[in-house]
Amino acid sequence: MQVNQDAKQIITTLKTEGFQAFLVGGGVRDLLLGQTPSEWDITTSAKPNEVTALFAKVIPTGIDYGTVTVMLNGHPFEVTTFRSDEKYVDGRHPSNVKFTGDIHRDLSRRDFTINALAYDPITKELIDDFNGQADLKEKIIRTVGNPVERFSEDGLRSVRACRLAAKLGFTIEEKTFAAIAQTLNITAKVALERLHDELVKTLASPKPSIGFDLMQRSGLLKLILPELENCVNVEQPPEFHKYDVFWHNLAACDAAPKDNLVIRLAALLHDIAKPACKVEMHFYNHDKAGTLAVEELLWRLKFSSAEIKKIANLVDNHMFNYTQDWTDAAVRRFLRRIGGVENVADLFALRRADVAAMKSNLGTQYLGELQKRIDKIVAEQNALQIADLKVNGNDIMKELKLTPGPKVGEILEALLQKVLDEPKLNEKETLLELAKETEK
Repeated sequence: MQVNQDAKQIITTLKTEGFQAFLVGGGVRDLLLGQTPSEWDITTSAKPNEVTALFAKVIPTGIDYGTVTVMLNGHPFEVTTFRSDEKYVDGRHPSNVKFTGDIHRDLSRRDFTINALAYDPITKELIDDFNGQADLKEKIIRTVGNPVERFSEDGLRSVRACRLAAKLGFTIEEKTFAAIAQTLNITAKVALERLHDELVKTLASPKPSIGFDLMQRSGLLKLILPELENCVNVEQPPEFHKYDVFWHNLAACDAAPKDNLVIRLAALLHDIAKPACKVEMHFYNHDKAGTLAVEELLWRLKFSSAEIKKIANLVDNHMFNYTQDWTDAAVRRFLRRIGGVENVADLFALRRADVAAMKSNLGTQYLGELQKRIDKIVAEQNALQIADLKVNGNDIMKELKLTPGPKVGEILEALLQKVLDEPKLNEKETLLELAKETEK
């Protein structure tokens, strides 16, 4: 197994000082699967103060639970002391931890068998007390010990099980899956920031639909994303759609670029207002209603203002209907409406994902034609925003002897609308003359 050399150096240093030390958890799991771990977590018999004394830069990131972060060559490595956990009281953290010198006791407190693995890269010893390797081969996610107890200790573990299934393409063992529904009251205690992190990781998986389907069937989705849960079994016109609204959203999410969180979230949520807007087989104004719903749920789940703005804009504009008879002015107004050229690529990616989740005979070839027309407008440096005009608010106030106020903005907006129709009007003297006419 190809182990990160810095992680190996940390383990070597600990062992040289007489401590036990192992790679542990998801990093070992990924190595056994032939993947490169994104994190290299280390567990050791050394206590936090003993670890701190051995390395030049150590950050006490979770020292109450025995965890410090060792910085080596600019990279962080979490190092946690072997421990056993006492009773969990808040659905997330143990009330107290006890440090131990026993790696086997430490592994027994972990969530899933495929994560309860420890590997010594120096001696090549692999500790697998709970048949994690067998579950890796069978592609099964199973808790260490009683699943109801594991999920009752930490309500985030059930969400993590669904996320790992999506990441790895695994199934959740029957009793483990059944325990999720039995411990929803514990998951309800989990901080929204932690749920946010698991959702982001699920969206980065090869096939997020696996995770969200498991969440829906277990009851987690109703707890975390009730707006998406409401889309289940909401039928759509069969001449255009092969899925109900729920599965259409999931299929679009799968089809969206894996490395773009904004587009994947927009695809997952773009039709969440359809249930509320449905009249027979029509979904009037679901894009506009969806924009408000998306803003509310993303705010609730602690996404950033910048992410919310981008995703809401995509949902708001995902129903654009380009045809060849659009004039150049119509294309410019389209760019104005979506917030500028910088949003075109994401909106087109969302459209492709949306269409991929519909009937197979619906194409997106027209996007290429629209892109060419947009490129032409960009090359001509046409004004698309008020900031692109050759006059500003000060010019308008000076020319028309106005004081600052809404009237100035209204005049600038009116000028922009004229320039969108006729770009050659974007000259200072011309605009000032037009402003006088607008003022009248």
